[in-house]
Parts: sequence; structure tokens; C-alpha cells
Amino acid sequence: MQMEDEIAAMGAVIGASLGGVKSMTATSGPGFSLKQENIGFAAMTEVPVVVVNVMRGGPSTGLPTLPSQGDVMQARWGTHGDHPIIALAPSGVREAYELTVEAFNMSEKYRVPVILLLDEIVGHVHEKVTLPDPLELEIVNRKKPAVPPEEYIPYATDETLIPPMANFGEGYRYHVTGLVHDETGFPTNVTQKIEAQLTRLNVKLDRYRDEILLFKETDTEDAEIGIIAYGSTARSSRNALKAAREEGIPAGLIQLQTLWPFPTERIRRFGRQVSHVVVPELNLGQIAHEVEHATGCEAEVVRVNRIAGEPIHPDEILARIKECI
Repeated sequence: MQMEDEIAAMGAVIGASLGGVKSMTATSGPGFSLKQENIGFAAMTEVPVVVVNVMRGGPSTGLPTLPSQGDVMQARWGTHGDHPIIALAPSGVREAYELTVEAFNMSEKYRVPVILLLDEIVGHVHEKVTLPDPLELEIVNRKKPAVPPEEYIPYATDETLIPPMANFGEGYRYHVTGLVHDETGFPTNVTQKIEAQLTRLNVKLDRYRDEILLFKETDTEDAEIGIIAYGSTARSSRNALKAAREEGIPAGLIQLQTLWPFPTERIRRFGRQVSHVVVPELNLGQIAHEVEHATGCEAEVVRVNRIAGEPIHPDEILARIKECI
């Protein structure tokens, strides 16, 4: 459905989701900025939605048709306040297909906005793929109320921390507001209820962190030099890793598919194993910052950055790997 702007598009998918329809919207950097207020609304009201952001260079209109990975921090912190979010980053066509399905599954299961964070290279790449049989895909639907409408309390929860969600139009009437609310869905200024609501919102993803974190490892068992990459730079990193191994350099790659929540514990263990961690990105080091935080002083983080609208060539990554020997 074509809306007049990105703000309206974000509002439309929230409304569609409240009506029981799995819904998504897609944009690039400037449009993603416009969607942020309503992404915050979806986070506060726990409405499942998927937002695709095909990153291109910025700030502002920046580089409209050239690649960047500059929206990584915006995906996590773009809207104001403390809020839960999941961001997934595919590196190719097959992963874009699989992670789109996963984005909907996570959004429905945890009642949280999910960002599918491609970059322009992945968004425009053409390659042959073998897609899975749709009948073999795991499809997750939101948990529905187990009580009749007159007994339904929309934000009442249990040990799962995720309240059942009734669809509008099915006889369940409830209030939805971006204000901090109690279990009834109506605004509250009661300190204890405010604390309980916001705490639950921000800890519910921690409970399911092991299910949310997705990453692929290549040659990490005996690695002495690490590479951490995502999106299109993971493609260059795989080629660089292959070339390094052919030259006898014990390098290993962790390709991040989940960027947020960040896989801090796995990166920390990797940092204890290797002497250096090479982090190639089409920005000035947004994930490198998280890697530095996770590894502490255990491994030296080597940044490979580009912001001129061109991809990072495998030879550049290989050259930095060799500097670490």
C-alpha cells in the first residue's frame, strides 16, 4: 500500500499489525529517520512490525545510490528512550530471504519491532540461489489470548514476559497508547507500575538472547587472527579469509547476522582466543566500537573503514590481516 510518506507508512504497518496482519515497510537512511518516532510507538505498545532499511551513504541525502553501513547505531538507538529492538543483517540474497522470515518470526514471538538492516550492495546484488521449500519454513505467529474478551487484560503477562495479543475486530476491545501504561493499557503515573512496565520491556529480549543471536563461524576453531563482519563486508571477508588460509595464516571469521542485541559473550571469548580482531565496515567503526567494548584488552581491534561509497575489497582486508602477523 503506497502511503504519502515514511511517517505514514510506519503508522500504516502498526495499524495493520493491530488488525492481525503481519506487516512490513521498507526504506533507506533518510526514510528510516522519519520512521523513528513510530518505531518507538511500536516498541512501547509491543506491536509486531518489520522495518527494512537498505543503508546508503549519509548524513542527509548523502549518497543516494551508493553503499554504506552507517545506520547500525541508528537501528539500535534511533528512537528516544530505553527500548527493545532486534536488528538482523543479511549478506546476500538467500540470507535476505531467510532473515526476512526470521524477522517476522521474532517480531511475532517477542512483540517487538525488528529491523532488517541491509546495505545497498546486498539490496542490489544479483546471484543464483536455491530457496527452501516454503512448507519447510518455521512460521511463528503471535500468542493469542486464552480468555474471553470480558476477561482480557491486554498487557497482563506471566513468566514469559510477553503478553498475549488480541487482534482488533475480534471482539477484544483494549486501549493502545504510546504513554507508559499499566496492564490495562491505559496511561499511569504510578511509580511502581512505570518501573514494572519499562523494566519488562527492556529485559524481555535478554531472556531469549540465545534464541535471537544468529551468527556464522568459519575456521574459528584454530584461529589466531579474527575477522568480524556483517552485510556486504562479510562477502569480502570470506574471500579474504580464504586467501589468508591459502597462505597458511590461521584466520577465522564470525559473520554477524544479529547485530542487536549484540553477541557480546561470543565476541569476548573470541577476543581471548585471537591476538587481533579485524573489523571491516562501510562506516567509521560502529560495530568496531562494540567489538572493542566486548573484547576489552584481550585482543587488538583493527579497523578497516570506508565511507566513500565503494565496497571494501578482499585484498584490503587481507593486507590488514597480514599486518597482524
